[in-house]
Amino acid sequence: MEPVISRSGAQNQTTAFGTPVFNSSCRFDEEFKYVLLPVSYSLVFVFGFVLNAAALWMFIKMRPWKPSTVLMFHLALSDFLYVLSLPTLIYYYAKRNDWPFGVAACKAVRFLFYANLYCSILFLTCISVHRYLGICHPIMALTLVKPRHAHLVCGLVWGVVIVCLVPNLMFVTTSTRENDTLCHDTTSQDAFDQYVDYCSVVMVLLFGIPFMVIMVCYCLMARALCRPRLGLSASQQGTGSHRKSIRLIIVVLVVFAVSFVPFHITRTIYYTSRVLNLSCEFLNIVNFTYKITRPLASVNSCIDPILYFLAGDHYRLRMISVLTRRKQTTSSQAHEQMQQQTQRNKNNGIALVCKNPAFKESEEPER
Repeated sequence: MEPVISRSGAQNQTTAFGTPVFNSSCRFDEEFKYVLLPVSYSLVFVFGFVLNAAALWMFIKMRPWKPSTVLMFHLALSDFLYVLSLPTLIYYYAKRNDWPFGVAACKAVRFLFYANLYCSILFLTCISVHRYLGICHPIMALTLVKPRHAHLVCGLVWGVVIVCLVPNLMFVTTSTRENDTLCHDTTSQDAFDQYVDYCSVVMVLLFGIPFMVIMVCYCLMARALCRPRLGLSASQQGTGSHRKSIRLIIVVLVVFAVSFVPFHITRTIYYTSRVLNLSCEFLNIVNFTYKITRPLASVNSCIDPILYFLAGDHYRLRMISVLTRRKQTTSSQAHEQMQQQTQRNKNNGIALVCKNPAFKESEEPER
């Protein structure tokens, strides 16, 4: 929820619903977010839109799909749908918390943020499990895991996230403060305690458990990758599959370290501090750190395409092929244009010589 800012010494700090917020003399300084959020969301929108649109186009061109391609396609689709909602938030924070788009649009934008957040976590979990099977149980991965299974898993992920986030649609609301309409990212003050309980359950189910699964998979993968294989030289130990797995581990851990873990930690502290009604100084610090991690939670939409390029051979080769083909086409076109220009210059030179009177006299036979 957007906290109401009161002046120092005010006797009562209330929302539009008439209920006290935090304590009666606490003043929140949120001027920073009117610059931070529009700028950060604008950058995420530009880079996220371009990178994920290109990724979706590349995946569509890569038929037939492998199971990993299916998972990456749905991850890119989730990121793309989210970045399409960012222009409304950019406008909202640039206008200093004035939402003109209505309650339904407010619910949809907040829903898309959490849908992308938890779909990304679950799809990254599925990608990690699939890579774990490929490293530690390659026969099972080749014989049992098919593209249709990946499609079923992706459908299950979308269904689970949507079902878990339906209550969020009911909690999120708008309110009026002076002449501005607020689009709350939580709920009204009188329902805040219930909202915190709901968010805690969702966080455990859609963040805590998947994160534990990822860490277990990566520990087992690291043990398998570090174990020397008999009969192979040191250069043969690091196969392409192993290098892809290492790159996958690095990228996914970076996404969690930058986007998911800081956001969930600061949000938990922020919600707990509000419920316990802690000191004003502590609330200001927690509010500041939480607002900073919110745009970081969106940065995963820009980092995920790096995963496709580093961990997906077909994606990387396809992109290099497209870029190389375009470069070759451009070079051939430039070469052809140069040849045409050279030929035109030669023709013009011949025409000028033919029109020269001295040339005509020299061509006449001697009498």
